[in-house]
Amino acid sequence: MTATPSIAIIGAGLSGLACAQVLADRDISSEVFDKARGPGGRLTSRRLPGAVVDLGAQYFTVREARFSEQVEAWRKAGLVAPWPQRLWRVEADGWQPHYDDQTRYSAAPRMSALTRSLAEGLNLHVQTRITALHQKADGWWLADDTGRDHGPYARVVVTVPTPQAEPLVAPHDPALAADCLAIVQKPCWAGHVVFDEPLPELPGVDADWQAAFVNVGPLAMISRNDTKPGRQSQDESLTLLASPEASTAWLEDDADTVAERLFSAFETFYAQPLPKPRLIGAHRWRYARPSGPISGPGYRLSARGIALCGDAFRSPRIEGAWLSGHDLGQALAAEIGR
Repeated sequence: MTATPSIAIIGAGLSGLACAQVLADRDISSEVFDKARGPGGRLTSRRLPGAVVDLGAQYFTVREARFSEQVEAWRKAGLVAPWPQRLWRVEADGWQPHYDDQTRYSAAPRMSALTRSLAEGLNLHVQTRITALHQKADGWWLADDTGRDHGPYARVVVTVPTPQAEPLVAPHDPALAADCLAIVQKPCWAGHVVFDEPLPELPGVDADWQAAFVNVGPLAMISRNDTKPGRQSQDESLTLLASPEASTAWLEDDADTVAERLFSAFETFYAQPLPKPRLIGAHRWRYARPSGPISGPGYRLSARGIALCGDAFRSPRIEGAWLSGHDLGQALAAEIGR
């Protein structure tokens, strides 16, 4: 490893960690910065009394061969397992089993365990919000919200959502800023509910159903966290993901109000008396669903030494985030000559 970190990576979500891992494999040092208390990005889980709930992505799928190889390695290491395998959907006329040929995976024992594993051995700075980039004679410097400067670095990789990336790159590269502005980021509210008792069975629905897509009302998906790999002993606990329309309409509402609305929607179509929730809450993802023109290699790499990566530049899935960061890491290594 070189004595001085050569590449700064802003954002410790899956794409940033995938990029950092490739660099580490090529003996290129990096430092990863994230404003949160730990790595994860939208692979975030919350520990609650009696349960762990996933607040971001509930599962991921595999379509490309390179990602398939990586997922198989994670599976052999016990980091991921197939889930859900008993999937339903909720329509206006009731619950129906959902069948397709898609294998879905969840991390074990929680979604954030995957990114925490990927972060092992990396030089990670958490609770560090980067607010500006400055190019000086000796390289790139990063300023954080406490007034501290970090650097110098030969290159900077920005993996945060595009509305947060744009003000960082705009003073230095208008083309990268335009790429950020071309991406529309939609929000998502994620509710969670923990019960002391199991849910009552629904007539005609398997008692051990694990998740359901919802095509009516303000909900988009229900996940039973206690059915996920490694969590079968925890209390009955749900994640309730709001639809894009509801999330947009409720964007600035307070979390408690949104949590009650999501739970009320679940009550409406569950059609059985529910036990009283022990805990209920909601988390807002202001930037959760990117959409926009996707072109090029799945990342952006400027001659100025600034790069962008993330699912917004590849495909709006976990797979897209990993491939974007992984491929950018390879491109940077080739550029450096490793």
